[in-house]
Amino acid sequence: MRAFHSLSLAACTAALLVLVGCGTSRPPSPSSPPSASAPPRTAPPLTPEQAHDIAIHALGLVGTPYRYGGNTPDSGFDCSGLIGYVYRNQVGTPPPRTVAQLNAWGYPIDGSELRAGDLVVFGTGRQPSHAGIYVGEGRFVHAPSTGGTVRLDQLQSRHWARQNAAFRRP
Repeated sequence: MRAFHSLSLAACTAALLVLVGCGTSRPPSPSSPPSASAPPRTAPPLTPEQAHDIAIHALGLVGTPYRYGGNTPDSGFDCSGLIGYVYRNQVGTPPPRTVAQLNAWGYPIDGSELRAGDLVVFGTGRQPSHAGIYVGEGRFVHAPSTGGTVRLDQLQSRHWARQNAAFRRP
């Protein structure tokens, strides 16, 4: 019976990790940027070349395994780790680490203004839950969930069109 209980607990834990997605509830580390109540951090405006490089780099990571807390191709990525890795490597700008902090980074833009390199943030209420990098033509790259891989999706796909999306330009 004890083995069954341990197995059942492990199965529940695994299911919970799948539901958590990119793991936005991790507490900030001491080196994390201030909370959303602080003024948003901004980066210098991206040049068209930098925006293009961000999109190409993100596309090159499609297929990398998802890993909660991951922030390198070797360890895998969660959604904010993917964004941090691409921005750090392409423009030297380290973005905030959590989705909630990314939701305050840069400035908001309308969906009609999207260009490569912009951020797509889902669940923009009190607890944004997921983020990706817009790469053009209605598509974004993101690290969606445990057991998955970094992938390219359409903003207007059945699933993502129903999500509360906001767009940010770092």
